[in-house]
Amino acid sequence: MEHKQHVEYQLSEYKLFGYEAMVSSTSKSRVSHQRIWQWLWLLPLLVAPVLWLGRFRSESAMADEVVTPLPVQTQVLELANEYQVERTYTGEVVAQRSSDLGFEQSGTLVDVLVDEGDTVVAGAALARLDTSSLQAQRQQLEAQLRQAQARFQELQRGPRQQDIAAAAAAVQDLQAQLNLAHLQQVRREELYVQGAISLEERDQAAFGAEALASRLNQAKSQLDELNAGTRVEQVSAQDAQVEQIEASLKQLDISITKSVIYAPFNGQVSLRLIDEGVVVNPGQPIVRLVEDRALEARIGVPTPMANRMAMGSVQPIELNGQLFKGQVTALLPELDEASQTVTVVIALPPEVQTTVGTIARLKLQDQQDEKGYWLPISALVAGERGLWSAYVLAEAASETDQSLYEVRRREVEILYTESDRAFVRGLLQPGEKLITSGTHRLVPGQLVQN
Repeated sequence: MEHKQHVEYQLSEYKLFGYEAMVSSTSKSRVSHQRIWQWLWLLPLLVAPVLWLGRFRSESAMADEVVTPLPVQTQVLELANEYQVERTYTGEVVAQRSSDLGFEQSGTLVDVLVDEGDTVVAGAALARLDTSSLQAQRQQLEAQLRQAQARFQELQRGPRQQDIAAAAAAVQDLQAQLNLAHLQQVRREELYVQGAISLEERDQAAFGAEALASRLNQAKSQLDELNAGTRVEQVSAQDAQVEQIEASLKQLDISITKSVIYAPFNGQVSLRLIDEGVVVNPGQPIVRLVEDRALEARIGVPTPMANRMAMGSVQPIELNGQLFKGQVTALLPELDEASQTVTVVIALPPEVQTTVGTIARLKLQDQQDEKGYWLPISALVAGERGLWSAYVLAEAASETDQSLYEVRRREVEILYTESDRAFVRGLLQPGEKLITSGTHRLVPGQLVQN
């Protein structure tokens, strides 16, 4: 009960306090409203100077914009009657000489004396065939040659005196035998008449005499031949036989020599195609030799450009990003079937260190007869539908300050670009001042200072 009364007492105190607070808050609110109205009367007096100051500053800034135009950089336009276009044509580096070397005859390959990548000098042996059979044939021919040469010398010297004497003695002997045979024939004839011998015995005596007469005639002919000496025809025939054997020996020596492949020029072995032990055919490639010093570039260029290139002229060649000077050595007479271009052969200088097959680029200047102007790229302004224009300066009509100009637009057509400039044609006029930079800040009709 007492607790309840205590609570009610506190509630009454809270209500009384709230009412008093409400009364106090109301009175304070009235005072604050009065003060706000007092400040509102002073607000126009405070705002007016601020607005006046802001307007003054805006007018001052506008005045500054009008009085201080943008400075620009310009160049005077000069009319050009032509321009040079750099054109690049590609080709490759080749060796002046490159050969697939093989034998002219068949045989067994017994030795390959080089490997891929080896550098050789002219005349160095590269490969060899088996020549054992050729060597045996050569020995046989040498023996025949010695025999023929001995016979030829014998014929040249003629018969010996001993041979002549022997032939004469043979003639005398046969003559004596023939005389004896004639005596015996006569006796046999008498005996036959007397009937002492038969007819057969008489005929045998007659035949023996005739045979001796024939032998005597032959011996006399041989003696006459020896006394007359060797005939010229015999000497010539034997000489021809000697020459024939010598020719056979030379042919065999050539075959032995061709059993070895020799380097025809200084170069480097780029490919080894066959190893030892293989029976090769005539003309079958064994190694590939590429000349290592004399390099040249072969590049296809259009016919009009080729006609402008003179034999012996020096042309710029780019290899692996480096620029060299090469000399034109040939313009091949036939067009390339695929590209329809003329092949230009350019000898590279000795200091070029590159490999065969490297891409070579020929840079040529092509003159274009077209009037126009060279403009820096920074002076071009992109327009609509891919068109381009440039800004030039024109005199400001309403300004008294001679340093102020008006920006004018000129439509142009880009013909060629290189590096940081472009060749254009259009409505530009010689002597006009072209704005070269800062065109993104400008608009036609704007006043600028130069």
